[in-house]
Amino acid sequence: MLDDRSKLLLKALVERYIADGQPVGSRTLAKAAGLELSPATIRNVMSDLEELGLIASPHTSAGRIPTARGYRLFVDTMLTVRRDALTPVPDIATPGIESGQPQRVISHAAQMLSSLSQFVGVVMAPRRASVFRHIEFLSLSDRRVLVILVSPDGDVQNRIIHTQVNFTQTQLLEAANFLNAHYAGLAMEEVRARLKTELEALRGEIAGLMQAAVEIGADTDAGQDEVVVSGERNLLSVSEFSSDMGNLRRLFDLFEQKTQLVRLLDVSAQADGVRIYIGGESQVVPFEDLSVVTAPYEVDGQVVGTLGVIGPQRMSYERMIQIVDVTAKLVSNALSHNK
Repeated sequence: MLDDRSKLLLKALVERYIADGQPVGSRTLAKAAGLELSPATIRNVMSDLEELGLIASPHTSAGRIPTARGYRLFVDTMLTVRRDALTPVPDIATPGIESGQPQRVISHAAQMLSSLSQFVGVVMAPRRASVFRHIEFLSLSDRRVLVILVSPDGDVQNRIIHTQVNFTQTQLLEAANFLNAHYAGLAMEEVRARLKTELEALRGEIAGLMQAAVEIGADTDAGQDEVVVSGERNLLSVSEFSSDMGNLRRLFDLFEQKTQLVRLLDVSAQADGVRIYIGGESQVVPFEDLSVVTAPYEVDGQVVGTLGVIGPQRMSYERMIQIVDVTAKLVSNALSHNK
């Protein structure tokens, strides 16, 4: 356990390093902490903190910088984010996110996170219930049919089905009318199950077309964990990354592949409120130099996705928490039906 003096000095060191990015020496630390202590006393405390793995000494300086463990202790026990300070921050409150198509909302949110943080903004697309509001079929050439699926949110998805025979537009209209009349508003999985037993009265070709359309809708829903990433280039101006091209390349691969991001955001969606990962803590995104601040967002009271900021360990955690928290609330409001 740290005594109060050690906690105060560690807090001052972390805050000072976050502010200017330079290793913190004993004199600078004494002034930042506002303590009347001799440099020798402060050096002794810093030595103790170093032995505990909370701070480290870079090769080129006599000063100290926080370690991932030091940042974690700082975030868990020393960081105080005033809830009444969340909305008054001018540049956070001003932009807002207008209601609209979910894809447009999450794209705007990712750009907003990136712009406000000056790091990388990430947003997982909302997990829509596998429900369709309306379906249409449009005949194309060479035994191809365009399936148009409209979700309750107004999202439109177009898919092409290759059929065994050519259907007339009248046949396709009848099939669409049947599906809309009997199954609109139901989950795709339920529609798929009912079609197997309820379409025996229809001709085989049309029944097959309907079944194929529903299969496409269900498969589309199963693979919809899309992540929107914005501001990757911001990392080029972060000194911790810009000096190591190999590290930068790995980071850009992370943002391009997105698989690890999906897993991380998926785990974060299960948390209540803002969650912070420092260094390789998440185990999903094992980058020692990265920190991730995430929060879930809701639609009509149900958590449907996660968003966050990815940046260096040396970030203003208090500000990132505010940005992520406010953006999650704005996205929730923009996507919710009951405003």
